[in-house]
Amino acid sequence: MVTVSVPEKTYQVQILKGMRHEIGKRIQQVWSTRQVLVMTDENVATLYLSDTVTQLQAAGYQVTTLVLPAGEHSKSLACLEKAIARLAEKHFTRADGVIALGGGVIGDLAGLTAATYMRGIAFIQIATSLTAQVDSSVGGKTAINLGQTKNIMGTFYQPDLVLIDPTYLKTLANRDLVEGYAEVVKSSALAGGEFWQLTGRIQTVNDILTNASELITQSVTYKAKIVMQDEREAGIRKYLNFGHTIGHAIELLAAGGLRHGEAVSIGMVAITKRFVAENVSSFEFLQALSQRLRVVGLPITSALVSQPAMIAQLAHDKKNLSGILQLVAVKEPGQPVIIKKSLAEMTEFIEGAS
Repeated sequence: MVTVSVPEKTYQVQILKGMRHEIGKRIQQVWSTRQVLVMTDENVATLYLSDTVTQLQAAGYQVTTLVLPAGEHSKSLACLEKAIARLAEKHFTRADGVIALGGGVIGDLAGLTAATYMRGIAFIQIATSLTAQVDSSVGGKTAINLGQTKNIMGTFYQPDLVLIDPTYLKTLANRDLVEGYAEVVKSSALAGGEFWQLTGRIQTVNDILTNASELITQSVTYKAKIVMQDEREAGIRKYLNFGHTIGHAIELLAAGGLRHGEAVSIGMVAITKRFVAENVSSFEFLQALSQRLRVVGLPITSALVSQPAMIAQLAHDKKNLSGILQLVAVKEPGQPVIIKKSLAEMTEFIEGAS
């Protein structure tokens, strides 16, 4: 268990194999009986929705469900409107709550739904993907995409509880599991030390599953430490964007051809190559980072990185402050730094290591 404590809230991230069979009991510890909306996607619904609803009803909750299409396109204004309309239709009040049952897309959307309905109702995350379990379910970021801009509409809204059961991962396709592992490698690079050594021992997809509990705990512990120091991303929380500036841009340009974690994997290697060329990051770190990603099948290169459209996309990055991008470099494992680059400098910076 990891405790996250920020100025306006303290909550637990509970990590335990088999906990998906105790959902009703776990939620009873933090919520009184109430109406709940369980939001999920079609893939997760097929596997886990019925059992989850049965447990919640047995615990005394009045359950409404909303099943959305799987995929990034559900992080949309249309789906947000659909969710809020469902709450209004069922006469939810501020005393009721929203439960996200799914991965990062559902977590982001459900969080924003809870944050905006009646100016905020209670919210719980049940994270079923590796991406959600190691990253997106913790820290309170909620967002949807608009047009070609990722995560541009959102807010910080902390959950009341996060439930993480590593056994959910057994039903993920390999590609879905591995894309989440990119976020684990990212956090281990930022943290350094024992966590970095742990990812160095992961050599296969099966190793990810075998070590899932420790990988998740290490990732959540590191992220919680950062969030508790900088909830609103004014300073060191920006470190968590390592690989994401380029990653988000090429994810959008790929138009569904790259998963989020795959794009972040490419983004981490691409940005590190460029910082090696500027003598900020070490070549040894670049090699070790690339190896950790490559051995489990994550992509580490893409022709999209050097396209003019990718550089143009950087103007939409949320770390763009008056034309200045705040890029994250890792000098050595455990040594992240923020390097500022103007948009005008980015073409030369990107092409310099191509």
